[in-house]
Amino acid sequence: MHILRIVRAATAACLAMAFATAAHATYPADPPPATAEMYRSWVAAVPGRDGDVQAFEAFLGAQDVAGIFPTYEILRSESLWSECGGEPFVLATRAEWAHIVGTLRFIRDQVVPVIGEVEIVSGYRDPALNACSGGRSASAHMAFWALDLEPVANIGRDEIVARLCPIFATRGRAARIGLGFYDGTRFHIDARSFRTWGADGRGASSPCNGVSA
Repeated sequence: MHILRIVRAATAACLAMAFATAAHATYPADPPPATAEMYRSWVAAVPGRDGDVQAFEAFLGAQDVAGIFPTYEILRSESLWSECGGEPFVLATRAEWAHIVGTLRFIRDQVVPVIGEVEIVSGYRDPALNACSGGRSASAHMAFWALDLEPVANIGRDEIVARLCPIFATRGRAARIGLGFYDGTRFHIDARSFRTWGADGRGASSPCNGVSA
């Protein structure tokens, strides 16, 4: 009986520890974005890919939006690419390249002046990767309209909202900007259509609601 009481006490202690650990568990953040070194390997992996990338860079130059971001950032697919069986970088079809021009211009001319430097964490996604990563079925990422961004400076979500919503209210409609916010400091910009939404993907939850032009 004495041994049985010891076993029961040890079991109860283990269960209590497990419960306490679970109660205080935190979910890990998204994996770090794919690096420039990974990008060089990706370009070299397929014959002719370097030529396609150079053509894309020439296109950006012709549209006066070259140099806003390193090419490898623009071509980042999605933070969860590995878990979803995708690739760390994807180049959209040439027919879709023009879509990203307005997005890049708005980021350069309106977002960076109020937020500071930003980093692209997700650009074009094919339908399979978009679905696996939790993107909406009509996501602007699937036609290369959209970029997800993180501020380089150490600023919080509330500050990002406070700085971006007035810009969206005054200049977003003319530029056909979509502005979405996630739970953390990651946010979405596209130049497909004028709209805004919050972390649950609904327009009604956008923190920009009520901010007037």
